[in-house]
Amino acid sequence: MSESNGASTPKTPEVAAQPVMPKLQVLGQFVRDMSFENIAAQKALNSQAQPDIQVQVALDARKRDAEDQFDVIMKLKIDSKTRESTPQPIFLMELEYGGIFKIENVSNEQLHPFLLIECPRMLFPFVRRIVSDVTRDGGYPPLNLDTIDFLALYRQQLAQRSAPQKADA
Repeated sequence: MSESNGASTPKTPEVAAQPVMPKLQVLGQFVRDMSFENIAAQKALNSQAQPDIQVQVALDARKRDAEDQFDVIMKLKIDSKTRESTPQPIFLMELEYGGIFKIENVSNEQLHPFLLIECPRMLFPFVRRIVSDVTRDGGYPPLNLDTIDFLALYRQQLAQRSAPQKADA
């Protein structure tokens, strides 16, 4: 006969069932390239009209030589013109801002979206601050960029890449 004290012992360890969580670490951030052209001041234009501001965003990611490390570059082009029948340029700002990331426990299938969605989300507050400071220092009210939906941007880029492939088929 076997005695039982009412306690059951687990036959499988619980540790093996725990999912491995992705790990993201920012190793560094940097301005790779930046320019600000105050066109209105150069041409002595004095426009008090509400500006029309266009913001273009592009993202790039590449593997570094070190294991599990990646560069992610956010490229912004901000073009400000007057809202007139013949728009006059006010200023042009171009910024390439990068981050160095160490990423672990992310599958190869998920790595591309992770690099182009999650990493830019980490960089964006710093990019917003730079744009605000540079436009203010350039003689204009600080430009506070709206939050960018990097998931929608990623989906848009995927759709643009697949469109030429569908046209060829």
